[in-house]
Parts: sequence; C-alpha cells; structure tokens
Amino acid sequence: MDSLQQLYKVGNGPSSSHTMGPQKAALRFLERTPQAAGYRVTLLGSLAATGRGHLTDMTIQRTLGEERTEIVWKPEEIRPFHPNALVFEALDREGAPLDLPGSVWEVYSVGGGTIVEAGEPRRKAVDVYPHTTLTEIMEHCRSENLELWEYVESVEGAEIWPFLEDRWRDMNHSVVQGLSRTGVLPGALRYPRKANSFLRKARLQTGALRSTGMTFAYALAVAEENASGGRVVTAPTCGSAGLVPAVLRSIAEDHGLEECEILRAMAVGGLVGNLVKENASISGAEVGCQGEIGTACAMAAAMTAFLFGGSLRQIDYAAEMALEHHLGMTCDPVGGYVQVPCIERNAVSAVRAVNTAQYTLFTDGEHRISFDQVVRTMGETGRDLKCGYRETSLAGLAKHGCGPA
Repeated sequence: MDSLQQLYKVGNGPSSSHTMGPQKAALRFLERTPQAAGYRVTLLGSLAATGRGHLTDMTIQRTLGEERTEIVWKPEEIRPFHPNALVFEALDREGAPLDLPGSVWEVYSVGGGTIVEAGEPRRKAVDVYPHTTLTEIMEHCRSENLELWEYVESVEGAEIWPFLEDRWRDMNHSVVQGLSRTGVLPGALRYPRKANSFLRKARLQTGALRSTGMTFAYALAVAEENASGGRVVTAPTCGSAGLVPAVLRSIAEDHGLEECEILRAMAVGGLVGNLVKENASISGAEVGCQGEIGTACAMAAAMTAFLFGGSLRQIDYAAEMALEHHLGMTCDPVGGYVQVPCIERNAVSAVRAVNTAQYTLFTDGEHRISFDQVVRTMGETGRDLKCGYRETSLAGLAKHGCGPA
C-alpha cells in the first residue's frame, strides 16, 4: 500500500481523474516528444463523456499548447482496462503522426491524479505499508499497543508530519478562498456560490446549529473552489475534497484542538482512504460516487471518532458505517460539471461523517460488518453499476437535471 503522500495531493479541480491525471500525462508526453510540432489527444469513455464539463480539454491544451493541440472525443469507445483512457499522438508540421518510437502513447487516469499504462498495477511505487486491511492493522496495533496514527508514523517515519502540515495548510487556504468568493460558478449551469452566505448565516447561530452551519460553509467553500478550477487537496479526490477540511476545521474550532491532533487525525483518515484505494477504487468513472464521497465520508468519520476518543473498534465502525450508507451512490454530474449534485454532497456528507462517528461512540464498537467487508462490497457494487451511472452524465440526475426545475 502506498504512502499517504500519494493520497493527499495538491492540484487544480474540478476532477483529480479528469484534470490532474490528464495534466500529468500531458506533461510527461511533452517531455518525451520535444520534437513534435503539434499534438492530437483522443479522449475515450468517461473522459470524453464528461471532459468538457470537467475542463479536461482546456487542461490538456494549456499544457501542450492551445494552438497546436487537437482534441478528439470518443465517449462511445471504452477500454476494458479503465473508463478514463487517453491516446496521445505527436504530429509533424503537416499534422501527420511522427514515425518515431514513443510518438503514440495510451495512458489511463485511474483516480486521485494517478496515471498508469494498460496492464500496469495501479500503484507503481514500492509498497510502504506491510498491511493491506484495517483488520490486519488493528490486530498489529493491539499487539504493539499502538494508536492508528502511531502506526502511520512507524511506517512512514517522522517526515510524514511536515507533509501533513503542508496539506492541512493547503486545505485551509482552499476554505478561505472559497468563503471569500461570491457570484456564479463557470459553466452553462450558472450555479451560484453559497459558501459565503452559509458562513454569514451560521455565525448568527449558537450551539449545535452553529457548528453544523459552519461545517456546511467550509465544505461548500472547498467544493466550490474545486468546481471553479481552484487548487484543492485530494481527500481522496478533487470531487470529494470538501469533507475532510470541513470536518477538521469545524471540530478544531469547536473544541480548541492543537495542530498536532489535527495532523494525527489526518493520518488516521488517510489510512482509511488508502485502504479503499488499495482494495476497491476511488474513481467515480469506475465505481460511481460511492468511491469518492463515500470514501471521503469514511475518512472524515474515522477522524472524528479518533478525535472524540474512540477505540480502534469504534473507529472501524465509524468508517464502515459511513461508507456503508453511501453504497450504490451514482456519479451523475449534471451537464458534466462537478457542481450538481456534487457540491451539496460534500456539505451533507460532511455532517453525516460527524453524526456517524457520534453514533458509534454511544456503542461499545461491536458491529457485524467490518470496514474491510464494506470496502470489498463497494468495489463489487461499483462494477455492477450500469455505465451510465459511473461519471458519464448519461443517466440519473444528469439525464433529468438539465431541463426545467
């Protein structure tokens, strides 16, 4: 299993698989083909189906050169390895493919900004973690008398803390930026930004209602930044980037947390996200929104349970319940934009993460379904979803949401 440094990434939205991944691929192809006069990039499957709304074409053209890059759209052509496929071609001055090794390259954006070639393992890095299930990790922690964050430190080393400190700073920057902006988001939907108005209303409340309102505002702020192409931290993806910072910031303000506590919570949540990435998928094109919002909710729930003093069993229960109640959630963005229903899902599921953790703390942590079992179920459910419900904008809300309200 990879380092948490491969999970928490900084990049521009609105989609880690549709913008960060293609941008990384374009940069790599640019370095490999400096002699090219132009480029043709064919987007296949989900990348083509929702690429315009996700700004995939703009990202690639800005990277390779807008005047010399042609984008070809083939949403009906789906590769068996993964729905997010790109084919890069280096061209001569006449627009013909260069007759050189490496002038044609097929690559896949598999979620979280990661790119691989067909047949390659999703993770190219050497395994960092010796365990690949939460059950194994908890058994190890019990035998060694470790907390989950201590387990992360024992594997990753002390250098994980400066990294998480940087990512926490990046998350807060996204919150501040999103709260300061008003108006409408880019795109044909003309979807209004709401974070600023939620913040002003939440400040007038007291107690639990104020806390809930602030969590809503923070989640909306990051989700709206992402939707406008701003910089966010994948947690675990761009489309679900609002949950973790919203929950952590709100709890930190309500309970006066020290930064070290927040970073430890990020380590716990990152471990949960990494396990989903390892054993199922965090790609909306592959398993639907359950892999994005569902995983983010599980991460945030585990963090909350940890911060509230939960045991290992209660943390497992919180992560399991959070993901369980997102099973089957489709990825059906209206118009291909990461706006409707994506932005609201960030806010609502952030509060669900907190409530889930609170529920588990009223129990002794015993539960029938383990986190590992629900992760496996989520992966199977995602593969069973019809293609239209996996980030193609061909079914669900995307099919009906563009007409009159």
